[in-house]
Amino acid sequence: MRAFRSLFILFCCAGYCLAQTESLTIGPGDLLHLKVLEAQELEQATRVSDAGTVTLILGGKVRVAGLTPAEAAVAVERALAAGHYVLTPHVSVTTEQTATENVTILGQVRTPGSYSIATPRPILDVLALAGGLNDLAQRKVTIQRHASKERVDYVLSNSANAALDANVPVYPGDTVLVPKADVVYVLGDVNRPGGIAIVTNDSKLSALQALTLAGGTPPNAVPSQSRLIRKQADGTHVELPLQLSAMQKGKEPDIPLQGDDIIYVPFSYARNMAVGAGSLIGATSSAAIYRF
Repeated sequence: MRAFRSLFILFCCAGYCLAQTESLTIGPGDLLHLKVLEAQELEQATRVSDAGTVTLILGGKVRVAGLTPAEAAVAVERALAAGHYVLTPHVSVTTEQTATENVTILGQVRTPGSYSIATPRPILDVLALAGGLNDLAQRKVTIQRHASKERVDYVLSNSANAALDANVPVYPGDTVLVPKADVVYVLGDVNRPGGIAIVTNDSKLSALQALTLAGGTPPNAVPSQSRLIRKQADGTHVELPLQLSAMQKGKEPDIPLQGDDIIYVPFSYARNMAVGAGSLIGATSSAAIYRF
């Protein structure tokens, strides 16, 4: 009996250590199964109240919401010891049923909604339930845990190995939010004018990179007279000269772009002067959006 008890204690301690790195926490409405090694008559199945507590057969109410099952077991042990019901209790807690078996997926996915998952699933599996990311999705996905409200970020890397290696779990009741990526616009005399979603791993894009993604310029374009229209914090726009030719030749440094930036490459110097910022800003509403 002593050997069995030692083995049980070792098992509980090992389970507790492993649980410190898990993200699955107990929430209101979850059904728990409690066992006390020293007192089998205290074994019970109990549901977590809206206040986040469970009521023990002996020991009163114990708050368990936001705790892992291993942490909840420690809380129950303390309650039993504090009430002198069991001298040195060893408790195990398992979650038999979660209050919700759905995960909510919102934002830039093809079919947002609520999907049923009875057990923890990898984030890539969960995103697949919603049809995957759409063309405007940002790479950084946020997961909010249903009980603790902790927020966990996951970057769906362009590298397959990195995306799979960092594949975090999603638990029943969690909410997954895929935000919209920033968009920059390359208009005028380029081979593929339109908007470009910034979906790189670091959410960065430079002027020359944007020009390349827009297919470059035809022979008659005037990239030396290009302009950058940038939105300010107060909602107004400012026009800046953009020396694309000098950048291409390495005479000027490439510059990082910001969301909603507009690069305009003129067809000729005269037409460049004729096209105002207002016309370019209006053109973005009907521009095609490309994802690369």
